[in-house]
Amino acid sequence: MFPKEVYAERRQKLKNELNSGIALFMANHEAAFNYPANTYHYRQDSHFSYFFGLNHPGFAGIIDFESGKEILFGDDVEIDDIIWMGPQPSVKDQAEQVGITETNAFAKLESYIKKAREAGRSIHYLPPYRGAMMIAIGRLLNLPAHEVKSNASLSLIKAVVKLKEIKSALEIAEIEKAVDIAWLMHTTAMKMAKPGIIEQEIAGTIEGIALAHGGPVSFPVILSVDGQTLHNHSHHNRLEAGRMLVVDAGTETQTLYSSDITRTIPVGGKFSSRQKEIYEIVLKANMDSIAAIRPDVEYREMHLIAARTIAEGLKNLGLMKGDVNDAVAAGAHALFFPHGLGHMMGMDVHDLEGLGENHVGYDEETKRSSQFGTAYLRLGKKLKPGFVLTDEPGIYFIPALIDKFRTEGLFKDFVNYEKVEQYKDFGGIRIEDDILVTEDGYRILGKPIPKTVDEVEETAAQQREWLKIPGVF
Repeated sequence: MFPKEVYAERRQKLKNELNSGIALFMANHEAAFNYPANTYHYRQDSHFSYFFGLNHPGFAGIIDFESGKEILFGDDVEIDDIIWMGPQPSVKDQAEQVGITETNAFAKLESYIKKAREAGRSIHYLPPYRGAMMIAIGRLLNLPAHEVKSNASLSLIKAVVKLKEIKSALEIAEIEKAVDIAWLMHTTAMKMAKPGIIEQEIAGTIEGIALAHGGPVSFPVILSVDGQTLHNHSHHNRLEAGRMLVVDAGTETQTLYSSDITRTIPVGGKFSSRQKEIYEIVLKANMDSIAAIRPDVEYREMHLIAARTIAEGLKNLGLMKGDVNDAVAAGAHALFFPHGLGHMMGMDVHDLEGLGENHVGYDEETKRSSQFGTAYLRLGKKLKPGFVLTDEPGIYFIPALIDKFRTEGLFKDFVNYEKVEQYKDFGGIRIEDDILVTEDGYRILGKPIPKTVDEVEETAAQQREWLKIPGVF
């Protein structure tokens, strides 16, 4: 938790953005794993945490934009809770930790909201993402649960995006903590990527590193030798020499700030010449697009820089042909790079996207493309100092996509399908870093994680001792 002044300042800034009605921020409920008393690890709602700072279920925060009042609704624990969880601070004590002086029992929230509604006041809330929360807000506002999300406050959404997209020095320090933990996760994965290892061993080990050093992983670990599947959460393959392992993983800190890093590792420690050729193209796309990052430039241009670098490199290998600029303008590169270059990052690994991708990554000046591949770009708008984002180009040989494009006769002037057929067994390569936009450029966050061919091979060639449970693998 940050000092209480941080949360008070955030709430005040929000008050400066809106001048009527009240804002309702609900803390997440506990979520049952397989029966009510057995719950998942508790994860607070990021927006409640940002403004109210408390990692506790059963709370609601109110900000009154007219009177300036701030109220925390919640209940003190009872003896049964103390027996199982030990002594807990009172609601009043917790409120004081985040600079709030007025508290009330949670049961009184309903009458408070009802009174505000009867007075014709606007109740601002953000779109919920859990079914239980949709039901809870629906009951408070007398709305059917299926209408709750669509009735969320656009003015509050825009205000929260404006405040949260610019990261403070405290927030950047937390993100760097998460990246430093990711350094250990990824270098460990590199050392473990030996022939005969099952992916699950590596995935479980690096998730354990996250839990041991910070918090849970910031998203389910993506780790597979079938790297052509962009978000591959299956960890059943046994590693074989000659394959490559794509590892996309990060962690959260206790304040919920995240990291998101991808590295591609040669199983056994050495890239083949064919793998190295493709890897160097992806690395150049990563480094070229990062080098162009600066304020007041659309991030979509960084995406197109990466796309042109990829198209140029593949043309040099004979996999693409024709004019590179024309190929990218037509979208031919998306056969190999079918996703966006990156996204915002902060308290959530896809920061603020629960409020709507277009509210976060686009604006009135920058509209989302409808072209295949570029349409998946989550962040396209002009960059500002304080943005934290990912840069994650990749090249993938997806047999089904190759077959589809070839059958439909797409991009025949730009793609050498005869040679591409020879790469259907290749898999995929992705390289990802977390970047801060500075006043005059950029800074790659955290401890440098090996990513050149030499650095990755050197690390992957090293040995690591780890616990093997007899009879499990």
